[in-house]
Amino acid sequence: MEKKTKNILVGGQAVIEGVMMRTPKAYATAVRNPDGEIETQRHEFNSLAKKKKFWSLPVFRGMVSMVESMSIGMKTLTFSADTAYPEEAEKSSSFMAKLGEFSATAFAFILAFGLFVLAPMMISEQVLNLEKTALLFNLSAGILRVIFFVVYLLVISLMKDINRLFHYHGAEHKTIYTFESGEELNTENVKKHSRLHPRCGTSFLFLSIINIILFYAVVDALVMGVFGLELDVKLRLLIHLPFMPFVIGLGYELLKYSSRNLDKWVVAWITKPGLWLQRITTKEPDDGMIECAITALKTGFGDEWEKVKGRKYSADAIE
Repeated sequence: MEKKTKNILVGGQAVIEGVMMRTPKAYATAVRNPDGEIETQRHEFNSLAKKKKFWSLPVFRGMVSMVESMSIGMKTLTFSADTAYPEEAEKSSSFMAKLGEFSATAFAFILAFGLFVLAPMMISEQVLNLEKTALLFNLSAGILRVIFFVVYLLVISLMKDINRLFHYHGAEHKTIYTFESGEELNTENVKKHSRLHPRCGTSFLFLSIINIILFYAVVDALVMGVFGLELDVKLRLLIHLPFMPFVIGLGYELLKYSSRNLDKWVVAWITKPGLWLQRITTKEPDDGMIECAITALKTGFGDEWEKVKGRKYSADAIE
């Protein structure tokens, strides 16, 4: 069997009672239904970054990737929920049910904004009185975001459904590791691999926080120095939020760079906190969960599976 190293885009996401996998030309979801059978759904997909040269440029491709990942994630979560809980899916088809889902989503967004964006800034300004120092203010807000995020993960990991999702997350990572190593994709081989992956979205979030601290410290310092403004939380939000897509794009590039340079001690040190967080967001999967992840990956490749299996890959996609 041919053993050569090449680049290929493979990533994934844990969903309700299943796993979604992204391949270069498609994404596929494998979900276990109440009868214990695995149902799959596959969609052809061609990223905007491949269609338009401008959106393939560094930083901008990260913006595109984030939007596309969120869109695909929502679609696959809906499919998984409908498959795993068909009775609930029938109930949610009414107008009032859809209104309730929209309200719940809006509330979750507002809660996340308040907890991870607004609260750290307000504490840094009104409690710690750091609003006049650009670096210390953003460093404080960043550290508080990390603390809030870790506590949030620990709390939701106690919920039964979320805990099962984290087990499927582990199955996703271990399956991708097995595929990248060129080993035969079966349950026993998948079990041998780590559930901690340096390209995971959890690591991306941590790297993004580092970017936010440094980038906004520079922006605040420039605004305060050039324009002589005293920045409060409201003014900082007006300045910071428009730059958020750019910061996300920078985080994407940093994650791509780090995934290719893990042999460098500086990069390895920077990526460690993201791997530590994955000890919360991933759990060891059972055989059935691994089977779902394998099925999703093979379904994603479709007819091309026989061409790509058995070779070692150096992938650089965000999972």
